Amino acid sequence: MGILSAIILLPLLGAAIILCVPKDKPRVVQGIAVAALVLDLLLALWALASFDPGTLQMDALSFSFVEKLPWIPSLDIHYHVGADGLSFPLILLTALLSLVAGVYSLNITVRVKEFFFWYLLLETGLLGVFAALDFFLFYLFWELTLVPMYFLIGVWGGPKKEFAAIKFFLFTLFGSVFMLLGILALYFNSTPHTFDMVQLMAAHAGFSREFQILVFLAFYLGLAVKVPAFPFHTWLPLAHVEAPTGVSVLLAGVLLKMGAYGLLRISYSMLPAGFQWFLPVLVIIAFINILYGALCAMDQTDMKKMVAYSSINHMGYCMLGMAAVSSIGFSGAVLQMITHGLITGALFLLVGVVYDRAHTREIGAFGGLGSVVPVYAGIMSLTCFASLGLPGLAGFVSEFLCFLGAFPAWKWVTILSVSGILVTAAFFLRMIEKVFLGPLDSKWEGLPDMNARELLAVLPLTALTVAIGVWPRLALDLMNPTVTYLGRLFPDLFGALR
Repeated sequence: MGILSAIILLPLLGAAIILCVPKDKPRVVQGIAVAALVLDLLLALWALASFDPGTLQMDALSFSFVEKLPWIPSLDIHYHVGADGLSFPLILLTALLSLVAGVYSLNITVRVKEFFFWYLLLETGLLGVFAALDFFLFYLFWELTLVPMYFLIGVWGGPKKEFAAIKFFLFTLFGSVFMLLGILALYFNSTPHTFDMVQLMAAHAGFSREFQILVFLAFYLGLAVKVPAFPFHTWLPLAHVEAPTGVSVLLAGVLLKMGAYGLLRISYSMLPAGFQWFLPVLVIIAFINILYGALCAMDQTDMKKMVAYSSINHMGYCMLGMAAVSSIGFSGAVLQMITHGLITGALFLLVGVVYDRAHTREIGAFGGLGSVVPVYAGIMSLTCFASLGLPGLAGFVSEFLCFLGAFPAWKWVTILSVSGILVTAAFFLRMIEKVFLGPLDSKWEGLPDMNARELLAVLPLTALTVAIGVWPRLALDLMNPTVTYLGRLFPDLFGALR
C-alpha cells in the first residue's frame, strides 16, 4: 500500500475500530478518533516531504504517489489514485481541518461512538475525492461524503437539524444524478471505453463541441451545488447554522472545495469547449456570488449564518479566478480554496467557542467582550481581518491573485466585484464593534476565555493564515507548476482572454 492509500484509508480503519468499542466507553472512542486524525495528518506531512511539484512543470497530467490496481477489469475500472499541485494542497487541508475540528468536537457528549464513526468516514470520502483518478472511484468517494454529512447534521445538529439534513441530502443527490450521467457519457464516448480520468483528459480533442457542452452542463449541475454557486446555494446557510461546530468546519473548509476542484479537474481539463461556451455565464455567477453573498451576510444577526453567507461570497472570488483561464487566475482560485478553508474554518470554531459559553450567536446580544475574553477577542479579530482581505494575511493574497488574473479578460466584472470586499469589511467590522467594543453587559462578566482544547484547535489555522499572508510561497510553490501548465492549455480556445 502506498502512502496516498494509507492517508485515505487510515480514517476508515479508525472508524472500523471504533465500531468494535462499546458505546459506554466514550473516552476510548475519542482517543481512537484523535489518534487516527493525528496519524493521518502526520502521513500527509510525510508525503509533503517527498512531494516534488517541480516534476509536474512540463506535464500537468503527471501525478505523484500514483497507485493503479485492477478492480473491475471487464469495465476497465481501477483503483487509481494520485496527487498533483491541484489536489495535494487540498489533501493537506483536509487532513489538517479534520484534526482541528475533531479536537474541537471532543465536547460532543451525545452518542459519541456514532459521531466519530461518521466523522472519520466523512474524512475518508473527502480525501478520496481529491486523490481519485478513476471516475468510478471518484463518484464512489463523492457519494460517500453524502451519508456521513447527512447523519452528522441530522443527529447532532440544532433545532432544525432534520430539515437542514434533508435539504442538504436532496440538493446534493440532485446534482450527483446529473454528474453520473456525465460520467457515463464520457465512458461510452471514449475509445476505448474508460473511466480513467487521466486518459479522458488527454482524449478531449476527440469529443465534439456539442457533446462537450452537454456533458459540461451535466457536471456543472453536480459541481455547482457543492461550490455552492448561485442559485444552488440555498442549502448552505441552513446546513451551517444547524450543523455542530466541527462539522461546519469541514463543510465550509473542505466540502465546498469539492465543487471548485471538480470545475478545474473535470470541466476545464476534459471539456474545454464546454468550459469556453459557459464562461460568460460563469463570470456572471461569480459576480452574483461575490456581491449577493456579501450583502446577505451584511443582513445577518446570527454570527454563524453571517459566516456561512460569507462563504458564498468567498467562493465567488474562486470562480472569478477560474474564469480568467490563466496561470495567475488559476493560482488565485486554488489558493483561495486553501485560504478560505483555513480562515472560515477558524471562524466557525470561534463562533462555536462563544456559543458554548453564552448559548447565543446573536451579534446584538453582546458588547464589550474584549475586556473579559481578550485572547478570544484578539484571535477572532485577526481571523475577521484575514477574511475581509487585510494585507499581510492569507485572504488578501488569494483574492488579489483572483482579481489580477480576471482583470485582463473581464475588466468591468472585476471592477464591480471589488465592491464585495467593501461589503465584507463592513459586516466583519460591525460584528467586531458590537461584540467586543463598547460597554460590557453585566451578565457576561464571568465569561471564561478560551481553554486549551479550543486554542489547540484554532491556533494552527491562525498561524497558517499569518504565515501564508507573509510568505505566500508556502502554498504557491506546491501548486504553481500544475496551475501554470493548466493556464497555458488550449491556446486556440482561450488565447484571446490571456
